[in-house]
Amino acid sequence: MHVRRLHTAVAASALLALAACSAPSSEGTQAQERSFDDVRAEARGQTVALWMFGGDEQGNAYVDDVLVPAAAEQGVTLRRVPIAETTDAITRILSERQAGVTDGEVDLVWVNGDNFGTAKEAGGWLCGWADDLPSREFTDPEDPLLRDDFGVPVDGCESPWHKAQFTLVYDSAKIADPPTTLEGVLQWAEANPGRFTYPAPPDFTGSVFLREVLLSVSGGPDAVPAEFSQEAADELAPKAYDRLKALAPSLWRGGTTYPQSQEELDGLYAGGQVDMTMTYGPATLTSKVADGTFPATTKVLTLEEGTVGNASFLAIPSTSGSQAGAMVVADLALSPAQQLAKARPETWGQFTALDLDRLDEADRAAFEALPASPVVPPYEVLSEGAHGELSSAWVPVLDEGWRRSVLAGS
Repeated sequence: MHVRRLHTAVAASALLALAACSAPSSEGTQAQERSFDDVRAEARGQTVALWMFGGDEQGNAYVDDVLVPAAAEQGVTLRRVPIAETTDAITRILSERQAGVTDGEVDLVWVNGDNFGTAKEAGGWLCGWADDLPSREFTDPEDPLLRDDFGVPVDGCESPWHKAQFTLVYDSAKIADPPTTLEGVLQWAEANPGRFTYPAPPDFTGSVFLREVLLSVSGGPDAVPAEFSQEAADELAPKAYDRLKALAPSLWRGGTTYPQSQEELDGLYAGGQVDMTMTYGPATLTSKVADGTFPATTKVLTLEEGTVGNASFLAIPSTSGSQAGAMVVADLALSPAQQLAKARPETWGQFTALDLDRLDEADRAAFEALPASPVVPPYEVLSEGAHGELSSAWVPVLDEGWRRSVLAGS
C-alpha cells in the first residue's frame, strides 16, 4: 500500500510554507550512539503514537492485532493514530518543531515520497538511527529503493517497512484482449469511451499515474531526469498534459469530473462503472477479490515497459519524546517474524523489504511457503522492468501543471 498524500493544492502550499520557516536547523536531530540493549532498556514503559493512514482496513488490523501485541512483549505500548493524509502528521511535526516541542504528539509515521522529503528538509526527522537497527542486517544495503526515497537520500532518517509497485488492474470478463503498454491502455480507453478514468492529482495514485504518462510520452524512464529541473519540466511535462487532455473526452463522465481518491476509483470499478482501476498497493487486491468487493475476474495488468516501484518507511520525528520506543517498534516491524506476518495475504499481503538471501534457512523457507495469490503475481514478476521514482521535487510541479493544463481545460 502506498502512503497517503494531500488532496488539495491549497493545503499542500501551506505545508511547504510551514516547512520553509519551521526548523531552526534543516539538519534535524542526530540519534546518539549507543547499544540497542540500552535503547531497549530506555524504551520499556514508553508509549509510541504511530500516525498512519486510517483508510486501509487490513493495515489497521495488522497493526492492532499483530504489531501492537508484539510491541507490548517488549515493554512498549504502541498506539495507532488514524489520519486521513500523511500531511496531517507532517504539519503537526513541523508546527511542534517551530514551537520547540520535545515531547510531541507524533512518535512514528508511516511515510515516503514528498512527505518524507519536505520534513527532512525542515529538520523534522530524527536521523542516523535506522541503519543501526538489529533487523537491518536482513536488508540489502545496496537496494536503491531503500537508500533513496523519491530521490532523497534516506540518511538513516527512516526504516524500511515494505515495498510497493504501481499496478493497473482490469476486469478480464470485460477486457478479453488487454493492452500491454501504457500507451496501449490510453488507446484502449479512447476506443471504449467512459470505461476508464484515474484519480485527480494530487491524490497519491493519480499523481503516480501522471508520472507514468510523463515517462511514456517522453520515451521511457531514461528520457526523464530523476532529479528535477525547471528546464526538463518545461520541455517534457507539456507532452504529458497534451496526451491527457486528448484522453479526457473518452474518460468516465467525459472527463468533466475525476475521482478524488483511489478509494473512489475502486468504488467505480467495484460497481462496474469502469473496467480498470489502479493502485500503488497491489497487496490489497487478493482480499478485495476474496471478499467480493472486486469481481472474481479481476486481474493485474503487467506492462512491457514496467511500472514505477518504491518502498515505504517508518520515520521518527525529531520532536518525539519516545524515540527509544519508536526505534524498538521500527526494529520489530522490520524483523523477519513481523515481515512474514505482514506478507501473508490474509493479514496484509505486503511485499517484504527484506533480502531473503540474508535470512536463515527456516525464515527463508517460511517466506517461500507463503500461498500464491490467485490475483497478484509474485513481486519478482510484478516488478519486472520496474523503474525508480522521480525525485520528490517533480511531484508538486506536475500535479499543479495537471490542474492548470488538464483539469482547467476539461
